[in-house]
Amino acid sequence: MDIHALEKMLKNGRDSAMLRLSLAVVLQQSGELQAALTHLHSAVQQDPQYTAAWKALGKLQLELEDTDGARQAWQQGIEIARQHGDKQAQKEMQIFLKRLGKQISRPANAAD
Repeated sequence: MDIHALEKMLKNGRDSAMLRLSLAVVLQQSGELQAALTHLHSAVQQDPQYTAAWKALGKLQLELEDTDGARQAWQQGIEIARQHGDKQAQKEMQIFLKRLGKQISRPANAAD
């Protein structure tokens, strides 16, 4: 979807977690990472149960090299997914966390 159409929806008072996630995805794809981050934070504040937003937030934070932020987002998302029986989202974020752990431990092991 066109970013201008999404922004117009937001300006017209149609704010929602899904709209914020959509805006974040488009902004991230266009390289506007900080703006995308703002919208993802808004999405999870509006709907803390929105596992897709937590998953996207973790991915974006990892792209911004905020590994602690990514880990926290995915841990939160996993807990919410577990509570709501969203096994697919839970599994995906668990895989992301596992990869993150390997990525972080790799440099330390290389120094040994």
